[in-house]
Amino acid sequence: MTQSSLTVDELASQMRKRLAEAGITDPLTDTRLLVGEAIGFSLTDFVLNGKRPVSQDEIARIEAMIARRECGEPVHRILGHREFYGLDFMLSAGTLEPRPDTEVLVDALLPHVKRLIAEKGTVRILDMGTGTGAICLALLHQCPDATGVGSDISRDALDTALNNARRNGLENRFEAVESHWFGQILGRFDIIVSNPPYIKTEIIQTLDRDVRNFDPMLALDGGEDGLSPYRSIAEKAVDFLNEGGVIGVEIGYDQKMDVMAIFASNAYGCAQAITDYGGNDRALIFCR
Repeated sequence: MTQSSLTVDELASQMRKRLAEAGITDPLTDTRLLVGEAIGFSLTDFVLNGKRPVSQDEIARIEAMIARRECGEPVHRILGHREFYGLDFMLSAGTLEPRPDTEVLVDALLPHVKRLIAEKGTVRILDMGTGTGAICLALLHQCPDATGVGSDISRDALDTALNNARRNGLENRFEAVESHWFGQILGRFDIIVSNPPYIKTEIIQTLDRDVRNFDPMLALDGGEDGLSPYRSIAEKAVDFLNEGGVIGVEIGYDQKMDVMAIFASNAYGCAQAITDYGGNDRALIFCR
């Protein structure tokens, strides 16, 4: 491995400058994530071992990653994985990144999962539009007596979710089903959860380039008014939800009243409304 004359500190400084000039919002954090991935550095290593020389191979890997970030590709897509609720999830072209704000939906559902396990001994979870599997797998990791089904219309997403189940030691309690909403779902569930596509079709082309150019459209487009998936869930859930069960959905910041009305028209009451870390409406919990 041919060494260069550059240290980690010097190379990171150059790469940070490139990202700043490209208009990246947080060039320091992104540089450390990308450089750290390429050379196996933790954040602590940057403090303790910043004078370590980098090899030409490492420089080539880092420059390729930085070039992708300069073009707007999200940093975690470049890394190929992202942490969510203490677990590490692989990403793919057919999945959204699991984002920190979605963790509030897991937080809100956990007491219901634990209550139902205490009552019944086990719980069955359905995660529709599962993507990476993050929501369902986070719940299964927290609750060893729960089992889950992740459904999606993307075969790529389902393969990724199964891979993430294996990666986190949950493959024995997780099943993946290719289904358009309830179309191919069998049986009943105690928890039905979804982070569905909820962006209006006409809005998608106005989104930031890191979303517009790199996130899968199937996971973004919620139809003309952004509410189509909620109608599909609310109208059919009665045939799949066990008595005493709950439905949890993520919503857009301005959709709370509309989604509550859709579920109310199908005889569901809103048991809880949850805001995210930025104070925006983010999730709703319904019971019948």
